[in-house]
Amino acid sequence: MFVSGCTGVDPATMTVADGIEAQCAAALATIAAALAEAGAGFDDVVRVRYILTDAADFEACWPQLRAAFGVSRPAATMIVAGLIDPKMLIEIEVTARIDPGSK
Repeated sequence: MFVSGCTGVDPATMTVADGIEAQCAAALATIAAALAEAGAGFDDVVRVRYILTDAADFEACWPQLRAAFGVSRPAATMIVAGLIDPKMLIEIEVTARIDPGSK
């Protein structure tokens, strides 16, 4: 399963959260909801890609990321790049392995 384009935008209100920590939390919440809909969770994630507008922001996200991915310990890549909306500070995408027979 591929989940991409998860940013600090609240899908219900389409507003961008303030600050990197809030945006990271919003992106992780979006990923959690998508995984849950497929009968999966963060433990099923095998690959994660972080796209940040500023590499220095990664440290502030680390506690949340460690909590989400600490058990699965997926292969990870961090990229520094501009995002489509200048208010966006982070985008996260994941690949999860789902065994249809067990979910």
